[in-house]
Formats: sequence, structure tokens, C-alpha cells
Amino acid sequence: MNGRHPRRKLWWLLALPAGIALLAVPAGSIFYAAAGDKACIRCHEIQPAYDQWMISTHRSVQCKECHGSLFSTDAGFHLNNARQLWRHLRGQVPEQLQLRQRDISRGLNERCGQCHQAEYAAWAAGPHHVSYGKIFLDPGHNQGRLLTDYCLHCHGMYFERGIRDLVQPIDLKGPWQWAAATVRPQEPAIPCSACHAMHRPGTPLGLLPAGARTNDPSTHQPSLAFYDRREQLPFGIAILPLPEIRDGSRPVKISPDVKQANCYQCHAPDHTFQAGSGDDRTCVGVHEGLSCLACHAGHDQDPRASCAQCHPRLSNCGLDVETMDTTFKSSASLHNVHFVKCADCHPHGVPERPRRPDAPPGAAP
Repeated sequence: MNGRHPRRKLWWLLALPAGIALLAVPAGSIFYAAAGDKACIRCHEIQPAYDQWMISTHRSVQCKECHGSLFSTDAGFHLNNARQLWRHLRGQVPEQLQLRQRDISRGLNERCGQCHQAEYAAWAAGPHHVSYGKIFLDPGHNQGRLLTDYCLHCHGMYFERGIRDLVQPIDLKGPWQWAAATVRPQEPAIPCSACHAMHRPGTPLGLLPAGARTNDPSTHQPSLAFYDRREQLPFGIAILPLPEIRDGSRPVKISPDVKQANCYQCHAPDHTFQAGSGDDRTCVGVHEGLSCLACHAGHDQDPRASCAQCHPRLSNCGLDVETMDTTFKSSASLHNVHFVKCADCHPHGVPERPRRPDAPPGAAP
């Protein structure tokens, strides 16, 4: 019996630190909950981010709702916090705290969807929900165009390393294999934070005065911003310029909708500034001057209702344009709806618009 006492003491010595560690989780959570979000700035160098959050549209949302809490079951979340604490104690404080790919991978998009359910569902159903693997492991694309770091400007702006750390080999032959350990190929390459800055100044929707929402193209949500991976910062669309685009030598009329500035960061012409070059989709021809968002819904990019918004009311020919030979009807059409002109279907001259039966004498057709 006496020989068991030292062993029992040893178990107590081992169990006591473990018990303290387990009790520290709810105790720390209670401390943070009682202190509010100000508890974060007591230990972390996030005063600038906290100040921005206090005047943002998300200021009524607690930090833990987006960044996680001590009750999180994600072991990687707690390991990352321990790593940051160790660096803090060693004086390795970063000049600027930033979102990383690991933060996106731990469900940040899903947390956005908890409040913005309709927007999240639309994004998840649209082309901007494309995964890393769908883009970078596509044999058809990789055989025709060499992968470079510039691909990450739009398709993977939160990936901290270069293209060689994501896919191997970098050639036009393949077969291509996934090389990244920090991101899985099924994860979305264009997350919510690619186009939205959560800490941007703004007024919560519930506090806006009646009638404050408008369709004025000069207005926009304050969170709209493009995340630039080189600067590792989101740039608000108020400082993003609209490009000058030409159709041959002719300047193209571009919609003044400033929200397009986000679109043009990826869907832009090449060095020639010609409409349709590069990944540009600027409308010329019958749709010149229309905004991207005049036809494409903001999150799912769905254009299915776009024709009906204007036609046949504004149709030049009075016909059902959805039955015409354009890419709206079939992606195999030679008439891209962004660039189609009347002369494409009427090479011998555009007929006059038929007069409406109810038009008064002398009125335009």
C-alpha cells in the first residue's frame, strides 16, 4: 500500500496542469464575454483593426462571430492562437495583421453566410464559387496557357506562396498534381473577402434612414473592395479607376457604374486596351454603355432575367431577342452577346424599326 502513494502523487502532478488547462478554456471565454470585444485589444496588436471595426457596418457583430471563440472545436484554431502568443512573447510582432488563406480555409465564408444567407447561397451557386482545383488542375487550360504567379491575382489572392508551391509541374504537358499543403483543391479560390472588406467604414442597414437605398450608379456598399495579393490589402472601389477601352481607334462608352471597378480588376483588356482582349467583357455594339451589373446579378452572375428587363420594350426590331442567334441562347453561337452589333445579323443594311400600332402620327418608330 505504501508503494502506491508516490504513484498517486505523480498522477496528481500530471492531472493538475491538465485540469487547469481545461478550466482555462471556459474561464477565458467568460472573461472575454464579460469584457466585450475590448478584451481583444488588451492582448493583441489589433487596435487599428478594432478602430476600423467600430465604425464599420459590422460593428454590432462581435469579434468571435467571425474570428472564432475559445469554445471552437477546431484544433488548428487554438494551435494558431498559441503560435501567435509565442511570437508575441518573443517580440515577433507583425507590422500589420492580415487575413491568411488558413483563415479562409477555417470557414470564414460560411460565417459570412450565417447572416448573409441569400448572398451566400447565390455566390455558392455562381461561377465565383469555383475551386482551386477546378482552375489549376484543368488540363484543357493548362495545355494552352502556362500557369504563372499572375494567375493568383484573381484565382487565389490569399495563397501566400507562388504558383510552383500550388501546382506541379509548371509546363504545358502535365500531368498536373496538387502541391500545396496549406489549401485543399476543393476550397473556393474567390472567397467573399476577395470583393468585400469587412472592416470598411459604413452604417448598418438597420440604422440607415428611410429612402437611403438608391439605384444611383454612383453609390455602392461601403464594403466593396478588391483584395490585392501583392499589397495584401483591400482597395475600396472609390479609388479603383474604370479603364479607357477602345474598339479599334474609337473610344468605347463605358457605364459610369463605379461598382464595375471591382469587375475590371480581373475582367480587363490586355495591354492593347481593345474591347474583348484579355478577359474583357465590356459591351460594344447594341449593348454598349451598359453596366456589368445591368445584366449580371451581383453574387451568382446569373444573366437569365437580363433580357426581359429591357426587351421587347427597348428592342430595335420588336422581336423576341431571347430567340436570336446569340450566346444568350446558346454558348456555341458566333454572336457574343457582349459584342453583337446590328450589322452582324443584317450585313446588307439594318432595316427600319417597325412603327408601333399605337404610335401617334409623326412619332419616331
